Amino acid sequence: MTTSTLSARRTDVRSWLPEYGVYLAVGLLVLYNVFFTPYFLTLSNLRIQLIQVAPIVIVALGMALVIGTEGIDLSVGSVMALAAALIPLYLGYGVVAAIGVSLAAGIAVGLINGVLVARVGLQPIVATLAVFVGGRGLAVVISDGQLKDIRNPELLYLGSGDLLGIPVLVWIAAVLVAIVAFVLRRTVFGRRLLAVGGNRRATELAGLPVKRVLITVYVVCAVLASIAGLLSVARIQSSDASAVGLLIELSAITAVVVGGTPLTGGKVRILGTVAGALLMQLVIATMIKHDLGPSTAEMAQAVIILVAVYVARERKTR
Repeated sequence: MTTSTLSARRTDVRSWLPEYGVYLAVGLLVLYNVFFTPYFLTLSNLRIQLIQVAPIVIVALGMALVIGTEGIDLSVGSVMALAAALIPLYLGYGVVAAIGVSLAAGIAVGLINGVLVARVGLQPIVATLAVFVGGRGLAVVISDGQLKDIRNPELLYLGSGDLLGIPVLVWIAAVLVAIVAFVLRRTVFGRRLLAVGGNRRATELAGLPVKRVLITVYVVCAVLASIAGLLSVARIQSSDASAVGLLIELSAITAVVVGGTPLTGGKVRILGTVAGALLMQLVIATMIKHDLGPSTAEMAQAVIILVAVYVARERKTR
């Protein structure tokens, strides 16, 4: 085998890793657990894993869209907390009203983030950091810093009910994945989003509504975070503004980056993002089931992030 052939094969592997490496990693981790983790393939364990990863997938969908525009949204966890704080206040008016208020709060936060980024011109990390800090504080004030139990059966069904043997929470996440993927690939808005991330200046010169696209993306991201927040409340059957969505922005960013979406924008991998969230969930579950502890799982996640970013960087420099 010649040197040029070996070099070509190495190049093929390097180009293949950013696209499909996350699926290989998920497959290998599943295979490991099948053989070395007791009860991994039981329905109860699979159900737990899917339920736990569903809110992360939902938040990561919005994060992927924002990163696709070469932005970042650090406020998603605070938006979840805000939605969680508002739910018990308005359940007395009915579950529809409570959900509507939570989603409206998400829209309001998304508008604030979008306007700060698109019209004021702040860097996304700075604009959303302000809401990251202030949003959770507002949520704690709204809830008086208290954990509130949720007893509404209609809302609880969203977090613990089943449909055709599959948790409703998982169905909702799957539907949202399909919707976001369709919008991104099949609509004018999706193409504009990728254009903004690929070359914002050129998109502006082409006369496309860049500011409107950016504002819409941040609104969508916040609404998805609100949905994740209310579903988390429904799952744990209580509202705790100081804990709901805590540090989920890091999990969402990790899922997006590991899934192959570049931080430089212009490209969004929805299925890769889902696979990235599954990978992170499996890493945590595997470590815990083998008595390695959450701290070890966090270090393993850090290594995975560094590898994913390095692989993406290598691909870009070629």
